[in-house]
Amino acid sequence: MKCLPIVAALLLITDVCFSQSQAEMNAAAAKDFQKADKELNAVYQQVLTDYKADTAFTRRLRISQRLWLQLRDAEMDTKFPEPYTYGSIEPMCRSSYKTGLTVQRIKHLKKWMDGIDEGEVCNGSVKIKQ
Repeated sequence: MKCLPIVAALLLITDVCFSQSQAEMNAAAAKDFQKADKELNAVYQQVLTDYKADTAFTRRLRISQRLWLQLRDAEMDTKFPEPYTYGSIEPMCRSSYKTGLTVQRIKHLKKWMDGIDEGEVCNGSVKIKQ
């Protein structure tokens, strides 16, 4: 009798998790990418703001970001070379892959926001943590 509420909860969770249509899953994946893209833009803008006095760095960061966007798009074209040939799941897969690439870039750029530990001799333009 004690297991009944647990079993009922598990069945409800299972139903919620697996009752989405492909269109709903595609939309959810697209929303996840939009959220990651928004975070990427916020992190990028914050780094530009934090380092605005270092004009050489900010100029190079802008170049780097433009090139990264090109690389991301080339990665997408490599992963999915024939658009719209992978079935109804393709939009979800595309969004998920693009989200993963974006999250990697966010982690990379956050080094400039967060700084690195004192004593790191190869910090380059990354500030030392305070």
